[in-house]
Amino acid sequence: MTKESILAKILRYLIYAAAFTPLIIFSQFMSPFHFGKVVVFRSLVEIMVVFYLLLIWRDWSYLPKTNKIFWAFLLFTLAFTVTTITSIQPYQSFWGTLERMGGLWTFWHYFAFFVVLTSVLKTKQHWFVFLKLIIAAGILSAIYGFGQKTDIKFFIGSGNRMRIFGTLGNPALFAGYQLLVLFLSLTLFFVGGNTKREKYFFGSAVLLTALAIMLTVVRGSILALGIGFLLFTFLYWRQFKSAGALKILLVLLLLATVTVASAFIFKNTAFVKNSNYLSKISSLSFGDATVKTRLWAWRAGFEGWDETPRTVLVGWGPENFNIPFSKHFNPKFFKGPGSETLFDRAHNMFVEILVTMGLTGFFAYILLFLAMAQTLKKIKKLPNSAVYSIGFISLMVVYVIHNSFIFDTSGNFIVFFGILGFVSALPSLLEPPAGNNKPAVQPAGQRGLGSLYSFSAVVLFIAVSALIYKTNILPAKANYTTTRAIIIGWSGDFNGAVKKYQEAVAYDVPGKYEIRHRFGQYLLERGVSASPEALQIVIDAIQKNADENPLDYLPQLYLARLNILLGRDQPDSPYNDESLKHSTKALELSPTFVRTYYEVAQAHLNKKNIARAAEYFKKAVDLNPDVGLSLWYWGIVEYDLGNTKIGLEAIEQAIDKEFNVAESDYLRLIAVYLRQNDYKKIIWAQEKLVALKPNNAQYHASLAAAYVKVGRIDDAVKEAREAARLDKMFEAEARSFIRSLGREF
Repeated sequence: MTKESILAKILRYLIYAAAFTPLIIFSQFMSPFHFGKVVVFRSLVEIMVVFYLLLIWRDWSYLPKTNKIFWAFLLFTLAFTVTTITSIQPYQSFWGTLERMGGLWTFWHYFAFFVVLTSVLKTKQHWFVFLKLIIAAGILSAIYGFGQKTDIKFFIGSGNRMRIFGTLGNPALFAGYQLLVLFLSLTLFFVGGNTKREKYFFGSAVLLTALAIMLTVVRGSILALGIGFLLFTFLYWRQFKSAGALKILLVLLLLATVTVASAFIFKNTAFVKNSNYLSKISSLSFGDATVKTRLWAWRAGFEGWDETPRTVLVGWGPENFNIPFSKHFNPKFFKGPGSETLFDRAHNMFVEILVTMGLTGFFAYILLFLAMAQTLKKIKKLPNSAVYSIGFISLMVVYVIHNSFIFDTSGNFIVFFGILGFVSALPSLLEPPAGNNKPAVQPAGQRGLGSLYSFSAVVLFIAVSALIYKTNILPAKANYTTTRAIIIGWSGDFNGAVKKYQEAVAYDVPGKYEIRHRFGQYLLERGVSASPEALQIVIDAIQKNADENPLDYLPQLYLARLNILLGRDQPDSPYNDESLKHSTKALELSPTFVRTYYEVAQAHLNKKNIARAAEYFKKAVDLNPDVGLSLWYWGIVEYDLGNTKIGLEAIEQAIDKEFNVAESDYLRLIAVYLRQNDYKKIIWAQEKLVALKPNNAQYHASLAAAYVKVGRIDDAVKEAREAARLDKMFEAEARSFIRSLGREF
């Protein structure tokens, strides 16, 4: 066996291994469903590139195969590169975020993978092994997803979930991955020459992935699935004039009609409303919460894209959608604590690329699909190849529909670019040879140059080892250290957690933004119990995020909150002024983000400047009057200022908005109503307290006293007896109280 064939064989095995990367989960890491996939895939590709360079050194027949798809992919990668260079935050555009693991560095790996793939897999047999492995991985991921419907702890996310997410960690991303595997399987099922075992394999894959997609309950993906089946059947019938295909097409059309009609007719019935699955699937209104937030996010993106000629042409830079989103934030996103208020992606791949890469990236992205379509059109004209055209046109349409409601991550990209490589190779695999046009191959003895070749191989392997360590292993160590800090924090060891967070931050590797951010979150969760020394340490870390990301409001908001903790109960503390500096900067970057107005107001409260605090709480209310928390804060502050009527009206509006009032809030509210001698409202608040803390004897006793004020004697006696039952210290007082009402204890 020659050295050339050994290198090619090694590369093929590495390619085959890459097909399984969508199954990788680093369960003990942050971003467990994305981080591990990317660092392993990048390491594999970097090793592939070394072997590939050594291979083409010896054999030029393995040089990249250029065609329309190759040039379109290269053009899009170059557009990605240009828009990274012009990015408002080049570091983030280059490395991406730890959450999604995107960025230019990772994207060049997809292109390198495509080049190696299309150069090394020379025969149909090579390609079919690779594609079968992609399908096998897809089946395993689907089975893992089914496991999430059980209580088996082996499956991350198990517990009889309504929506499964397989090995991709998100139902929509998982649905996209399964759609690609499904239509690849469907295409290969109809390819001639399959054995009976292969038919069973491809057919089973279609059924399992279709079921998995349905169990994700992702409406856009289910829509894509239905349209894809209809399109495939229609094209198959049109191409082959198959009576069976026509019958299936008519059945699918009838099924689609009945499904859509049923969704509208029965969506308000008790049967549908009582089913989480059916109610989710049948919710097709523009008033649906998910639909509304997507539309708001897209609008913010478009407003950001249209901001300047520069953003129109090259966008804000890859991985930077959060910046225009925050700048044009719709206050309706904020409903109170726990609201989803930060979109780092547009949830529409086309909007995402337009906003972050401008027209430069958008047209290059569209060109990629056009090149694929033109290649499939060419393939259709070749003998016995129409099924490839039918299947991959359907796959492309499904992919476009799905990507109109979500974005791509590593698992989807690996499969899509693998399929794209196969499509680009199909013409040469299907066309009969047209004479001896093979590239010249120089024998190893003529060109190998012996020692130079060996020396270069050693240098390349040392270089790639250093690269893998620096860009994959060190970030993995930093990531793992962060999760150890989180676990130590859960155990209650504050000092140990802080020390571990400091260790993670010290790695100073890609992903450091999120690591510092988690450190800040931990200290903010601790609140006033966090030591001033620890707060200062985390402030220094978050300040680096602010310095490195000057257009990102989030570090400024965190700095404002952290300084508020340091300035609490000290009106003259410089930390309060520091907090105002950062919260004001956050408002400049995202002027409609409701939460920031709370931080400005709180800093003014720290400074005992209640009138200014009321002003900012009122601005928060004006931005979104439906937020009970804003109304509550504003009402309490107005009441403290002596604006009794305004304050009480705001407080009552907050309660009407189903504001989740805490125990301390009820106590404060009761004090307000006592000043007004409004015992009906006092009773309402006291009853809420009793429901919240049913074993608190004092609350029952206070409720008994309130009942007496409105003549509810029986209720007063009942509550006094309950107070005595819960706490014997109340018994003598309860006896006296009940006797004063003319009743017996």
